[in-house]
Amino acid sequence: MSGSPTPAASGDSFLGRAGPLVLARLFTAGLTLSIPLVLARVLHLDEYGTYYQLFLIATTLYYVLPFGVVQSLYYFLPRAEAKRPYLGQTLLFMSAAGLVGAAAVWGLLGYVAGWFSNPALAEYRLPLAAYTAFLLGSFPLEVSLTAQGRTRASAAVYLVSDAARAAVMVVPPLLGASLYGMMVAVAAFAALRYVATWAVSLRGLTGPLVSRALFREQLAYAAPFGAAMLLAIPQQNAHLYAVAGTVAPALYALYRVGCFQLPVVDLLYTPTSEVLMVRLGELEHEGREEEGVVAFREASGKLAYVFLPFAAFLFAAAPEFIAAMFGEKFLPAVPVFRVSVLGVVLSILPMDGTLRARGQTRAIFASYAVKAAVTVPLVWLGVRHLGLMGGIGAWAVAEVVGKAMLLARVPAALSTSRLRLGVVDVIPWRELGRASLAAGAAAVGVFLLRAAAEGAFGHLPEGFLWRVLPLASAGVLFVMAYVAALYATGVRPLRLLAALRPRREG
Repeated sequence: MSGSPTPAASGDSFLGRAGPLVLARLFTAGLTLSIPLVLARVLHLDEYGTYYQLFLIATTLYYVLPFGVVQSLYYFLPRAEAKRPYLGQTLLFMSAAGLVGAAAVWGLLGYVAGWFSNPALAEYRLPLAAYTAFLLGSFPLEVSLTAQGRTRASAAVYLVSDAARAAVMVVPPLLGASLYGMMVAVAAFAALRYVATWAVSLRGLTGPLVSRALFREQLAYAAPFGAAMLLAIPQQNAHLYAVAGTVAPALYALYRVGCFQLPVVDLLYTPTSEVLMVRLGELEHEGREEEGVVAFREASGKLAYVFLPFAAFLFAAAPEFIAAMFGEKFLPAVPVFRVSVLGVVLSILPMDGTLRARGQTRAIFASYAVKAAVTVPLVWLGVRHLGLMGGIGAWAVAEVVGKAMLLARVPAALSTSRLRLGVVDVIPWRELGRASLAAGAAAVGVFLLRAAAEGAFGHLPEGFLWRVLPLASAGVLFVMAYVAALYATGVRPLRLLAALRPRREG
């Protein structure tokens, strides 16, 4: 480093602005988490695999077809005087993307059903097409509010939307509805969300709905990121499609349980990354770009204290977690689950958001292109020769390669003419070291607990509470050990939590 950044003028952490989003998602996380857990118990294993296949198709289109236009709002709105054109043309673009997605589902679902060796998929053509169309059309809802700095309003929308979505996916099956009935209910929910997107996003804004010049500028910015998504999402899901096309729906259900993650990453990473993008844009607008590295290290350090212990606990307590959440019939998914935990660790550094905030979307495209090139042969060979473990192993290797490429670009994105940075300058080494030591010590405690109590836990009575007892015991031990280890290294956990307190918006 050739210089040091100026301390922020405000005494409050910018991460506090993400507090409402984190709290809203935390409140609804339990409801959202209930979806696969409830369906795992009320649906037959084949139907459960079909459920995962349906949403694999919908979510692939959901992340590919926006082409980066929605995400570009994080770049343009903090810098724009006239915001309505950016929002209006984004809403229109996503409505058109929804129609394209619906047409793709309608025309190709039969072929996909053949690839998955699951003819039942074709029966869901109509509700899946409707759900995909309205889901894509409503993509800008929360983004439009967060990009304007209205994090409290965005948090309220997350709260209502996620709660309603969980209800329409859980209540119908509990009342005896079939998987088809649940898909109809989900499609109706997505339609209501689409109407709300138009009503909420443009509220209080004046001016033209569309500007050709601004839209060309928006597309030019979004194109590299959108092209990256065209590579990234199929690449990230390649192992899911490969396994789905190789095994029966029941075995695919086991694999998807192995890939399951609690929504902690989305709860913290997404709002933190979003607020970081807005903050970097504000610093640039105010001529304080050198403070960007401070914001990046602050965000990464706070995420490390949460994600590293979370990953360590899931790895150590994987058998207890799978048995408690899904039932003992899913225990064969434990090895896959332990590999998938790597995704939590790789989410500590909000690198993609940083590069988008600095307009370096071409670097994101390059990393995804390399990941795609690595994934195709790895997935083909892995699934063919190693089955389920080959699929998840191929995903893990590709993710590490892609993250390494992004990390190599972050120092240049945060550097200025007066401040030259290297990789060692952007990583919060102290926070990573302390969190790693504390999480590792706590994980060892869980392994020792299992070895000491294996006989006792193996003869527990039937019932949900008894099934959860081993997981709860491991969780209590882990938290106590982790907090004690943090205190031993000089870290005060309550101060970490205080960094995410909601701040009053200006």
